[in-house]
Amino acid sequence: MAPKRVVQLSLKTPTYAVCVVGVEAHVDIHSDVPKGANSFRVSGSSGVEVFMVYNRTRVTEPIGKARWPLDTDADMVVTVGTASKELKDFKVRVSYFGEQEDQTLGRSVLYLTGVDISLEVDTGRTGKVKRSQGDKKTWRWGPEGYGAILLVNCDRDNHRSAEPDLTHSWLMSLADLQDMSPMLLSCNGPDKLFDSHKLVLNVPFSDSKRVRVFCARGGNSLSDYKQVLGPQCLSYEVERQPGEQEIKFYVEGLTFPDADFLGLVSLSVSLVDPGTLPEVTLFTDTVGFRMAPWIMTPNTQPPEELYVCSVMDTHGSNEKFLEDMSYLTLKANCKLTICPQVENRNDRWIQDEMEFGYIEAPHKSFPVVFDSPRNRGLKDFPYKRILGPDFGYVTREILLPGPSSLDSFGNLDVSPPVTVGGMEYPLGRILIGSSFPKSGGRQMARAVRNFLKAQQVQAPVELYSDWLSVGHVDEFLTFVPTSDQKGFRLLLASPSACLKLFQEKKEEGYGEAAQFDGLKHQAKRSINEMLADRHLQRDNLHAQKCIDWNRNVLKRELGLAESDIVDIPQLFFLKNFYAEAFFPDMVNMVVLGKYLGIPKPYGPIINGRCCLEEKVQSLLEPLGLHCIFIDDYLSYHELQGEIHCGTNVRRKPFPFKWWNMVP
Repeated sequence: MAPKRVVQLSLKTPTYAVCVVGVEAHVDIHSDVPKGANSFRVSGSSGVEVFMVYNRTRVTEPIGKARWPLDTDADMVVTVGTASKELKDFKVRVSYFGEQEDQTLGRSVLYLTGVDISLEVDTGRTGKVKRSQGDKKTWRWGPEGYGAILLVNCDRDNHRSAEPDLTHSWLMSLADLQDMSPMLLSCNGPDKLFDSHKLVLNVPFSDSKRVRVFCARGGNSLSDYKQVLGPQCLSYEVERQPGEQEIKFYVEGLTFPDADFLGLVSLSVSLVDPGTLPEVTLFTDTVGFRMAPWIMTPNTQPPEELYVCSVMDTHGSNEKFLEDMSYLTLKANCKLTICPQVENRNDRWIQDEMEFGYIEAPHKSFPVVFDSPRNRGLKDFPYKRILGPDFGYVTREILLPGPSSLDSFGNLDVSPPVTVGGMEYPLGRILIGSSFPKSGGRQMARAVRNFLKAQQVQAPVELYSDWLSVGHVDEFLTFVPTSDQKGFRLLLASPSACLKLFQEKKEEGYGEAAQFDGLKHQAKRSINEMLADRHLQRDNLHAQKCIDWNRNVLKRELGLAESDIVDIPQLFFLKNFYAEAFFPDMVNMVVLGKYLGIPKPYGPIINGRCCLEEKVQSLLEPLGLHCIFIDDYLSYHELQGEIHCGTNVRRKPFPFKWWNMVP
């Protein structure tokens, strides 16, 4: 909105002014008054509304044809309801009177030209641009909130380009317009007015590197759309054509929220009178946007596509594992994508390389892959193979000393929606592993942590994962969907549950049943031997303490009760003071709806069944889940990873709209 405008009247000559539809213009009725005048009366032509602003406790409004006394503290305000068809076609007259009732001492005449100027965006978040009478500049969260939304144009709609669309200052494809937010400029009024006045679009300097604006001229050619605002382009004088009442623009987001960017940007249009020195801005209309955040999807969201790598090592190919993944995706009705060895360069850890999420505005949504800074054999896969039409890409680079193991995205997870002490997290909370509570140690890079925190909608929780050799949260936790009212369970690796199970089996007379039974490349360990191994007992006491510390954090930060947690039997051993899985780590599973691809633990065989598998089935299958145990021992476990590390899942977005929450 423009600063308060005051139009000064003159007794000698008519006054001319431009009045924007719906915007109040204050009129100075006191500066040029006939000598002896003590009252005045105001009249306006059709289409003009004239009203007085005054303090009702000190001024009495005249009744009927009575006049306003000049010595009162009353201001005159005029507005117009429609745009003029011609210049000066609205008229306001002020008549001044003296002591004699019918004696007119003088008149001032104000000629107004009405013009309809407004900048409109989707403040109502309906997916369509509608005229708004409310606050367009402010952005509010929540179901009663308002404010327009921008998508970061991080996909690649044109196959001829190797880079995301946002890297180009020109339109590469008409389909690209769908990734932008429309903005309409109303500019209705006499053509002659616009011949002598300017319409100027502006973007603040601080926002100019965050957005780009294209002007549309209604054609079907790329040349009909030109960039008018953006980096190094802070203002644009609108090229209005004769008779043109509406001009369409498209606004493109360029950067995600981050530590140095709250996600809010603004654009404005000004009506400028260049006939004075300096130029006078008669009116300004401003609209605000919030950049859509990157949102992760938890295991409770339905799977759409499973990614896995084809690799070769000293034991041969992982062909059998790929067959098992094909069976699992068939059961879950999920697409399977196999990354060939020529593209992964024998890097099988596809979960560590990237994380799938999405961005959403009322008019459009598409998935976005977050490329981790680990940069190993798979480093080119997200950019070269996943980035494409309606599939975006984002990354955060790390400078020296370079990434650590904790920067891999096996160390990044997200909970299902939770409520904590009355605070709702309808999109869940991000979980990252850290050295906390230790002093020093490994941490996820600050650049990644800052990015995740800045998205605001999935407030991150830091866990303690630096007790593990690899140091990833997926080594001791996962979430699974359930069909009950809670909707999910947290699964935690549990050395104490495993030792308790083995003790029970020993007391039942199965102490000689052996772990790793059926494996050719691993020495067997009987239940009796494992229970008598003081080093193994000590290592798992330490591991249990670390997991219990995380258990308390998860209960507090996710609002969980003990009944929401399932303890999955698991043993660890220490190597150079860091823990590794003693047998295939069952919580490091892939979750495809109700179908769980679980690392086959090769536990002691009792009555023809693996007692570890039997225990896990007894815990999870009553929840409506199907446990499918898959051999990953040679191809993954011996390399300090499991099924979750070697797979990645793209899931359906949340039905909940992120702008309806209150962070």
